[in-house]
Amino acid sequence: MEAGSLPLELWRLILAYLPLADLGRCSLVCRAWRELILSLDNTRWRQLCLGCAECKHPNWPNRPHLEPRSWREALRRHSLASRTWSQSGEELESSHCLYLFRRRKDRKVHHVGAGHEHQSLRGALGAAGAYDRVLLHPGVYEEQSELVLKLPVEIVGKGKLGEVALLVSFDQQCPTARLCNLVFMPAWFSTVFNTSSGHVQFDNCNLENGQLQVQGPGTCQIRFCSFSQSSVHLHGVALSLLESCEFSGSDNASVTVEGSPASDRNWACKHLTALAKSKSMASLQEWSPDVSHPPPVVTLELCKEGGTGQGGGEIGATVLSEALDCSESELSTASDNEEDEPVGYRLSYGPHGLSHLLEQAPGDPSVPASSGLELRTLQQELQRDKEAQALAASLQGCLVRKCLFRDGKGGLFVCAQAQARLEGNVFRDLAYAVRCIQSAKLLVVVLADPVTCVSSSKTGRVSKQGVEVRMRRLGRTGHISLPPPRSVSVSVQCNRIHSGLRSGIVVLGNGKGCIRSNRIYGNKEAGIYILYNGNPVVSGNHIYQGLAAGIAVNESGRGLIVENVIRENQWGGADIRRGSDPVLRNNLICHGYSDGVVIGERSRGLIEGNTICRNKGCGVWIMSSSLPHITGNHISHNSTYGMAVFCHKDDVNNYPPSQASNENFNEEGELIAWEGDLDSEDERFSSRRPISAALIESNSISHNGAAGLYVKNSEALNIVGNAIHSNQGHGISVFQSSQLSRMVNNSITANTAGGVSVEAGCRVELRGNGVYDNRCHGISSRGEGVILENDIIGNHGCALRLLESADMRVVRNRIQSLHGFGVAVLDEVKGLVQDNLIFQGKAGKSLIHKTAAAEDCIVLNNELLAFNGKSPGRREAAWALENPPPRPRVEGQPSGAPAAQPAPRGISMTTRITARVESGCHSSGSIFCSIL
Repeated sequence: MEAGSLPLELWRLILAYLPLADLGRCSLVCRAWRELILSLDNTRWRQLCLGCAECKHPNWPNRPHLEPRSWREALRRHSLASRTWSQSGEELESSHCLYLFRRRKDRKVHHVGAGHEHQSLRGALGAAGAYDRVLLHPGVYEEQSELVLKLPVEIVGKGKLGEVALLVSFDQQCPTARLCNLVFMPAWFSTVFNTSSGHVQFDNCNLENGQLQVQGPGTCQIRFCSFSQSSVHLHGVALSLLESCEFSGSDNASVTVEGSPASDRNWACKHLTALAKSKSMASLQEWSPDVSHPPPVVTLELCKEGGTGQGGGEIGATVLSEALDCSESELSTASDNEEDEPVGYRLSYGPHGLSHLLEQAPGDPSVPASSGLELRTLQQELQRDKEAQALAASLQGCLVRKCLFRDGKGGLFVCAQAQARLEGNVFRDLAYAVRCIQSAKLLVVVLADPVTCVSSSKTGRVSKQGVEVRMRRLGRTGHISLPPPRSVSVSVQCNRIHSGLRSGIVVLGNGKGCIRSNRIYGNKEAGIYILYNGNPVVSGNHIYQGLAAGIAVNESGRGLIVENVIRENQWGGADIRRGSDPVLRNNLICHGYSDGVVIGERSRGLIEGNTICRNKGCGVWIMSSSLPHITGNHISHNSTYGMAVFCHKDDVNNYPPSQASNENFNEEGELIAWEGDLDSEDERFSSRRPISAALIESNSISHNGAAGLYVKNSEALNIVGNAIHSNQGHGISVFQSSQLSRMVNNSITANTAGGVSVEAGCRVELRGNGVYDNRCHGISSRGEGVILENDIIGNHGCALRLLESADMRVVRNRIQSLHGFGVAVLDEVKGLVQDNLIFQGKAGKSLIHKTAAAEDCIVLNNELLAFNGKSPGRREAAWALENPPPRPRVEGQPSGAPAAQPAPRGISMTTRITARVESGCHSSGSIFCSIL
């Protein structure tokens, strides 16, 4: 009969009565019949797939509401997978045509149950031959002693799942076996099934309160099974497949993979490898990140309100009460005078050596859509990461696909050089999702939504008791543990990690790995937490809307953190504490509800090339006894200081109560074991040049809500080659500085208050700076130190004001004030004002003003340039900044420290800085931020 002789709808109605075998025969008639059979995908093929008693919905248990791409293809894959156990016969290799003459195995069916040929399962197994089927009719079957499987056999339950229950323990001593459509109930034994050499296949079974054990060279394939308070333990298994299973209510890990894969492989490995590769290719397309739910668009709006974090009132009061040295009347008078009394001559100060940084500081920044920080797909990540590509291509250990782990203690536990690969799994409401320790290897390909959380653990040398205590206290959070330095790196790529009740990802105990192109959001603690010498590569992630810090690095943590978008987190973007030393490069850190970057006590770090903007706290907060290298960053439009250096130490009292200590990571001597494993110190320090003070260089700090750089510190500080522009307070405010603060080759321009303010008791060195066009005094000092070879031009108050008990050496500067004195020496000032070139800015205004009380200040050999050039001691000269040109001059490397330009985007390590950190004077804890 021709396929076109009847309407398509009528054919579909007729063919709906055909069994599977007849549909296959019809598809072989001709092309028209084949197309007709294929058109039945959503009707007859769907009915056959859902009616199969050996499997569940193809997308069970995670996405049963979504239909597969093809019901016929899903049924075909299931049919092939269900026959894996029977492929153990020896292949004939003497001739390609001998397969035609192989004798077909006759499979006999043995019926077990009331009224059938066998009354007990033990009796049926004793009568069964190789590859026979034992069909159990509905009922409960119990055996008081262990059943030994000595021949390949298939045990299948008849009817719906749940109608056949077994209270039996199996010990497999044969090459292969299959169990299907059975429920294993608890009995006197705890191990439901055990095999040490052969292959076992579980299809559509339920296990309750039992354990399945497989030891290498044995293998297993588990599909469409439910484990309730049960677990799977794999020891030294070369290859195993767990697909579309549900694990719930576990007291410990639901799946434990232990020991390196056995080199002695059994017959099933090649069949499992082929099956795994075919399914993994499909999973890359089916379980890619959901592009239909992109992260919210970053909208940059100026944040005028103060910080909302802990202690926000104190910092707000500090900003409001900051000594601006210009009263409101002075500012208004200066503004009026600018219009009413024109300046005699304005000196030009541009361009200078840092003009390029001012050009890169727009007044209203935005984040373009093509900022280069978009999430990459898994295929793109594997192409750029050869190590992850090799790990993805290798199939060893345990492959876990499309499984659901929920409502229990642990998900997957990988240890003792074991290997595992995860594809499209869901971890929900667990104490931890995945732990990987003791030189184990793990590839997390794609985690499906909703993922509770992912974190990481230590490298080994942990007592069992210590790990158990830690698990009890972690709460409902997911965890991925990263392996030690000598092992292959873990790769966590293209996942959605959110809504966790603790941190998103935790890397500790020398843990390494790659965390790339993940979407990490809405976690209760830090999105990524690195501590105890954890050293991962974190790149290309979007970390947002967390209830704590975006990335927290604590307790000597390290890491390479590059090209991430870190935004809208409650406790700041990056939080670095307690001896940590990461690289933070080319990240966008914005819209945080506290500070952008926090560098805590005794910490180091390279903070390079980042854009830090629109945070409600500071752009960068630095605490005492820390030695960071902060270079090439764009810090703008933050609500308070652009950068603040405070004489504060980390205080446990400032931490939220639930996170005031590291008790979760430091129990039963775990910390001692970690500290004894620092075998990479030589590598860390081999390529660094030593310094003795924190270094802030080549940054653009602009349009912040308070001072551009605020210093309240008790330790030395180097500020080199920065462009500090258009901030709402002083450009640089030195409020406290008992040790020397060096300010070299900076451009300090157009700030709302003065350029540089130095309070009493502070020690400073200002050398080679350009202080231009600030709305109040250029430099105002009550402290002591040196002001050498600066250009202080075009400021609206005094160019240089010394007052109270200042003791300064002011030598070889070029000075002009638009409306005030060139140099004002007030009160009981001491020191020396010598060899300066002072230009007159306003007619009738004295170039040097000195009060009688300042008799201890020596004013000597200064060159004064007035409009007419006729007064005694004055001379005619060209009114221009020449020989040298306008400062700052950045020719090659500035004196004192190199000026680093923003590094190109990439993940290459640069020269780092290290030094011995000594304890200093600390008064109180940090105001805004807490390590979470």
